Amino acid sequence: MTPSYNIAGEEPDHLTPPSRRQAQVDPLAALRAPGDPSWDVCLTGTVFLDIIFTGLDSAPVRGTESWARGMGSSPGGVANMATALARLGLRTALAAAFGDDHYGEYCWDALEQGEGIDLSASRTVPGWHSPVTVSMAYEGERTMVSHGHEPPPQELVPDFPPRARAAVASLTPGRRAPWIAQAARAGTRIFADIGWDETGAWDLAGLVDLEHCEAFLPNAEEAKRYTGTECPRAAAHALTEYVPLAVVTLGAEGAYAVDRRTGETAEVPAIAVEALDPTGAGDVFVAGFVTGTLAGWPLADRLALAGLTAALSVQEFGGSLSAPGWSELAAWWREVQSLPEPEQDPAALSRYAFLDALLPLGGVEVWPRRRAVPTIGFRPAR
Repeated sequence: MTPSYNIAGEEPDHLTPPSRRQAQVDPLAALRAPGDPSWDVCLTGTVFLDIIFTGLDSAPVRGTESWARGMGSSPGGVANMATALARLGLRTALAAAFGDDHYGEYCWDALEQGEGIDLSASRTVPGWHSPVTVSMAYEGERTMVSHGHEPPPQELVPDFPPRARAAVASLTPGRRAPWIAQAARAGTRIFADIGWDETGAWDLAGLVDLEHCEAFLPNAEEAKRYTGTECPRAAAHALTEYVPLAVVTLGAEGAYAVDRRTGETAEVPAIAVEALDPTGAGDVFVAGFVTGTLAGWPLADRLALAGLTAALSVQEFGGSLSAPGWSELAAWWREVQSLPEPEQDPAALSRYAFLDALLPLGGVEVWPRRRAVPTIGFRPAR
């Protein structure tokens, strides 16, 4: 299916509702019809306050003090993916518990008012402090330290999930999340990712909710461990015995995907960039892939958009607020097309030609972006 776009109105930024101001391009415009679900994607999970230190020359050394040249704060955890989806024009709903503190207020405001994410299924938990992650970025990698407590069980959201085209689920080995099966039965397409298996079992049978999923998106090491293979591409093929679509991220090599239903395979190399902070890049990749899938794009185009959005995100610090929108995608596409012939690889450039049909000729209007901020709680200027 050829990508299509829809441009929001031209009203001044301060008069535009956040959800319209941020979308600008609607990748599902040609597919929308009366009776569609209210939401394109629903998510649930934990929202962290991320505090990010950048510009470290090396990892902190025991017994010493390290000074960072940069710092930022932004919503993290599931907020990374929610923001990335919203900035790509998808109508996004998030069900999460928020701390009853200034950190929680800041995260709620950044997501609801800043990004236009629906939080009607979320709750503020009285007396519960926000989970916090400190992320230290150096040499293109990161080290994280987190702290938090489980919210009271009664504060877990009871009405989730809302009716939506898709949902993104983070699977937990050996544990079912009842909402996944419920959503799948209602016709929601489930995209699953996974974290590191701390048990060391790496048992695919333990991912009990995988049977309800349309796609599974592990990284290369996770895919190899779960399948017992030495090659991530072979692992992707092995995973299609459990899920229709397997997508394996290959780090600096890009990503590889196999669709069991069509027999289609695709591999797209990564875009070489200077990484400032990789926090949230995996979430941004998933958001790009979900966007292209819901829009009905060819598999290779979905991988290309996912990889491009992830590459652009690591050039800013912070997880959620570094996610690119259509203005960044349009600026990148204009820039690479303008490079002189010796600096261009025509074959690589053609890989992203699908952006021509998605973005208007003049690009997308640039608008003020919220980025990670050094300090929370500044008083408004008087």
